[in-house]
Amino acid sequence: MSLQLQNILIVTIMLGFAGMEFATRRYKNSVHPTSDDTRLELAMFVSLVAVTQPVAMLVTGKLCAWLMPEQRGAWANLPWWAMAAILLVCDDMTQYWWHRVSHSPLLWPLHRAHHTAQYMSIRMTYRNNFFYYLMMPGLWIASVLLYLGFAKVFGVYFLIKVSVILGAHSAWRWDEPLYRIRALRPLMWILERTISTPATHWAHHAITNDDGIGHYKGNFGNLLFLWDILFGTAHITRQYPAGIGLQDDLLFGQERWYIQMFYPLVQSHREHSALRFGGRAYEDNQVHSDAGAQCKDRQRSG
Repeated sequence: MSLQLQNILIVTIMLGFAGMEFATRRYKNSVHPTSDDTRLELAMFVSLVAVTQPVAMLVTGKLCAWLMPEQRGAWANLPWWAMAAILLVCDDMTQYWWHRVSHSPLLWPLHRAHHTAQYMSIRMTYRNNFFYYLMMPGLWIASVLLYLGFAKVFGVYFLIKVSVILGAHSAWRWDEPLYRIRALRPLMWILERTISTPATHWAHHAITNDDGIGHYKGNFGNLLFLWDILFGTAHITRQYPAGIGLQDDLLFGQERWYIQMFYPLVQSHREHSALRFGGRAYEDNQVHSDAGAQCKDRQRSG
C-alpha cells in the first residue's frame, strides 16, 4: 500500500466517523469544547503528524543505518501473519503498558491532557502532552520494524488500528445498537473482549467510578482490548458513563492548553494541579462524588 493511498484512507475514515457524529446529532448534543480544547487538540494533532512521527522515523532510520546497515529490509520476507503478530506485541501491547504506567503519579502529567476533555469525540483521540507521544516506546519500535521491512503490512495494520481507536473515542457510539440485537450477542461478546469499543473506552474516560460504569484505572487497550483481559484491567458493562473528564478541572477550572501540552517546560499556577512540580490533583473522595453528580446534572440540563 502506497503512503498516498494510506493517507487518503485515513482521512476517509476520519471523515466517516465525523459524519456519523453529526448525522446522529451526538456531536451537537454532547461535544461542547472550549477555545483551549480546540487549540490543544489542533496543536497536538499537527505536532504528532508533522513533528513527532517524522522525527521518530528519521532518527530511528539514521541510527539503524549506522548500527545495523546490513539489516535494512532483512525481515521483509516474513509471512504477513508473523509481521502482524510482531506488530501487535511490539506496538500495541507496548502501548497498552505505556498507557497503563502513564496513569501512575510519575507519568500522569504527560497523559493528563487526554482526560481533560469533558466529552468524547474523534477530535480528542490524539489529545495528549507533546512528550507523551515523543516518549512512547511503540512509536520507536514500529520505526525499527519499518526499517526491517514491515512497510506493506504496517500500512494495513495502521489503518485497522486507527479505525478502532477513532471508533472507541467517537461521540457516535457505534456499538450501542448492536448490543440490542439478540442474534449479534455472541459476536459482540467476542468483539468487546478483542478490540476497544466505545462502551469500554468511554468507561476509561469517566469522571467517577462510583456508578459502577467508570473504570479510569483500567481499560487501557488501544487496538486490542484483549490486553486488558489478559492483564486483569478489563471492566465490561455495555453502559456509558454519565460524566467524562477530571474532577479537579470541574472544581477548579481547566488548565490552559499550552500548559497541558508542554508541561514540564511550562507549569500550572493552580492550587491543585499535577502540572506543577510538587503539586497533585485534588483527591477528596466526597468531592469526587459531588463532582460526578454535578456533571450528571449538567448533562441533563444540556
